[in-house]
Amino acid sequence: MSTAGRWGLVAHPAAALNRPPTSPVFKGGSSKRKGANLRNATAEADEWTDDVPVARHGGTRAGAWFAALLLAGVSTVVGCRIADTDGITPVPQLLAFLPWLLAPTSVALLFAALSRWRLGLVWSVAVLAALAWYIEPYGKTSQPSGTPVVELRVLTSNVEFGQATDDLIDAIRDQRPDLVFVQECEYTCEEKLEQAFGKDTGDKGSKEGGGDAEDSGSGAVGEGSYPYRQAVEGAGSDGSVILSRHPLKPAAGIPATMGMPGATADVRGNEIRLQLAHPMPPLPAHLSTWREELSDLRDYAAANRTRPTVLAGDFNASQDHAVFRRVLDAGFGDAARLTGDARTPSWPAIAAPPLGAQIDHVLVSRDFSANRSRFLDLGNTDHRALVVDLTLFKRT
Repeated sequence: MSTAGRWGLVAHPAAALNRPPTSPVFKGGSSKRKGANLRNATAEADEWTDDVPVARHGGTRAGAWFAALLLAGVSTVVGCRIADTDGITPVPQLLAFLPWLLAPTSVALLFAALSRWRLGLVWSVAVLAALAWYIEPYGKTSQPSGTPVVELRVLTSNVEFGQATDDLIDAIRDQRPDLVFVQECEYTCEEKLEQAFGKDTGDKGSKEGGGDAEDSGSGAVGEGSYPYRQAVEGAGSDGSVILSRHPLKPAAGIPATMGMPGATADVRGNEIRLQLAHPMPPLPAHLSTWREELSDLRDYAAANRTRPTVLAGDFNASQDHAVFRRVLDAGFGDAARLTGDARTPSWPAIAAPPLGAQIDHVLVSRDFSANRSRFLDLGNTDHRALVVDLTLFKRT
């Protein structure tokens, strides 16, 4: 007898043929139910995933990958901001527009949600939180102590190769600043400013309009109203000039690719150091020059932090650039920050406001308070002009 027969596993052939086929039917039904349950569980698990989903529908997968690409790009820029570095191209260029990276991050959040990508949602929220943190204006807002002695109105403008000189002249006549910092003032620009406001002729125009708290920015503006000037002559973007109602003494400027003249103003017996800023822009081929020239401005700020100083111009950098924050950390305040306008764009003028970056600044030593800032739209230039009202305090 076979082994199967010994254990009674095989009955009489007739009995085997007459056995009801119920067991295989029930087994098959159970298998179908288990398969359906497994498919339902798999479908539920596929709704949310930590990985970029390999979905049944190509659109869901493409949306998740699109969100991942957006987040990777924005995270690189935000990571450099967190690390306090400007990185390499294209990070320095994108850092200028840090607040506007909220837009692609929000798009990434939307696509991650539509794709049911859990990790993408967490990633998007984390990047949004970091952006919200760093959008907060940078720098201190403390007010100087002592006695107010002089009020000054300062205007800075990049006239883009001299093209906006006529509009600048109108703005000067309207705003009546005490000090004017003009970047990209080539030969024709200089000639027009000389014709409109005169040139240093000794005592001519030495009346100090705007020299005290009562007549800040006052006095007729016209021929001879800005007889004092310090300039670096040049063509195209190389020329720059400082105009003043108050007597100026020459001072060493900062050697740079584009003109950055310096001077010392005598305002009612108070010496104020003046330095025009116009470093190279962060073009991919000139990043090292951009960093070096902003580092020179930082060194200048550190050397003059204990004396009344105004450092104004087109810095080609915003508060989101590490090299610009170094200038502020040397002991200077950003006038627009002090008046609550730290995120008002100044460039490019065609998009500002509401879009753009603030790269035109008036920085002041701790001897000054800033009372008011406003940005002016001039024609024929890609920069908005900046006007600030300052008060100089005498330390006690």
